Amino acid sequence: METAEEFIERKEEEYKKHPIKKFSFKDIGRQGKHFWVREAWVFMKQHNLSEKVFVFERLKRVETQGQIVHTKNRELGDIEYRFGYYIIGKNGTKKDIWTWGQYCPLIPINDFHKLYELAKEKGVILSADANQPLITSQ
Repeated sequence: METAEEFIERKEEEYKKHPIKKFSFKDIGRQGKHFWVREAWVFMKQHNLSEKVFVFERLKRVETQGQIVHTKNRELGDIEYRFGYYIIGKNGTKKDIWTWGQYCPLIPINDFHKLYELAKEKGVILSADANQPLITSQ
């Protein structure tokens, strides 16, 4: 079975290979879609669960299609962050393979701080006023 470290290495290569790949999410009203480009990301294994890997992504809205429910103050070019996780499945067709976490991520407090700091170091998080990477001194 693929380890967390091997999985992270594979996903890093996949993300780097297609850095401007456009992907979509359904709108909450199910009559439209939001299209995004992943601009930056960071992966990190959970310290006490080797079968769980967090991802923190910076996304840019590049297109919408169909009927969108919430349109006020939402523009193309907007930057949003997505925080999620991959986990080794335990059931059905996902058994023993890395799969996107289906539910809201739960993260140990120390891992949360470490992931946030790693995202700042890697330039995933932008400063609010300048849309520039928020890189802290080391």
